Amino acid sequence: MMRSLWTAATGMDAQQLNMDVVAHNLANANTTAFKKSRANFEDLIYQNLIPPGAETGAAGRIPTGIQIGMGVKTASVQKIFTQGNFTETGNQLDLAIEGKGFFKILRGADEVYTRAGTFKLDAEGYLVDVEGNRLQPEVSIPREAVTVNIDPRGTLSAFDQNGTLLASANLTLYDFPNPAGLLSLGKNYFAPSEASGEAVEGQPGTEGYGTLLQGFLESANINVVEEMVNMIAGQRAYEANSKVIRTADEMLRIANSVAS
Repeated sequence: MMRSLWTAATGMDAQQLNMDVVAHNLANANTTAFKKSRANFEDLIYQNLIPPGAETGAAGRIPTGIQIGMGVKTASVQKIFTQGNFTETGNQLDLAIEGKGFFKILRGADEVYTRAGTFKLDAEGYLVDVEGNRLQPEVSIPREAVTVNIDPRGTLSAFDQNGTLLASANLTLYDFPNPAGLLSLGKNYFAPSEASGEAVEGQPGTEGYGTLLQGFLESANINVVEEMVNMIAGQRAYEANSKVIRTADEMLRIANSVAS
C-alpha cells in the first residue's frame, strides 16, 4: 500500500513539470521564432515479484509474471523545431527562415544562434539583432542606401535613391546535426552542445538549408488549442494521482483501525 503513495507522488511531480512546460509554451505564444518544448516521460523500475516465464511446480511456465511499476520520471524536455507561421511586417530588414537553419550572432565573445530575424542597423551601419549584437559574418549597409533587397538565397543588395548599387553581401545560415540538442540560452539564442554537434555553414536555398523571406518574421510554432488540451490532460492526471494518494491514505487509516 505504501508503494502506491510513492508511485502516485512521482506522477504528481511529472505532471507538475509537464504543466511548467505548457506554461512556458503559452507564455511565448507571441515570441518571434520561439520553438515549443515537449516533456517526455518514462516509467521507473519494476519490482519483479514473479518474472515472466518463471517455472511452475508442474513444469510449466507462467506466461505473464507479476511486475509492479514504481512510477514515472521525466526523461527529457525536448525542443520541437517545426516551422512557425509567417507574419508580414513590411520592414525590409526583417527576415524569416523558411526551412532549416539559424542565423549566427556574436554575443560578446560567444557565437550564438537564433531564428529570430528582427534585424536593425547599429550606429555604424551593421546589421544587429534586437539586443544590438551583430549578425555574422558582419554585414554593413551604407548610410546613403534607401532600398535594401534580400533575395531567398541570401544575396543582399543596397541601392541609393537613383537605383545605383552601393553594396552587396551574401547572408549565410548554419545548421546542426541534432538541433534538438542545442542549449537554450533565452532571448531566442541557442548555443551548440555535445549533443547538437558543431554548426555547419551553408547558403540559403542550397543543400537542404531554408530560404530567406524579406519583410516577414517567423511566429512561434505554438498551437494554443493543443497546449490548452495538454494543460487539461495534465491537470486531470495530476488530480487522479492526488486521488490515489488520498485513497491509499484512507486504506492505511482503515488498516490501522483494524489493528487497534
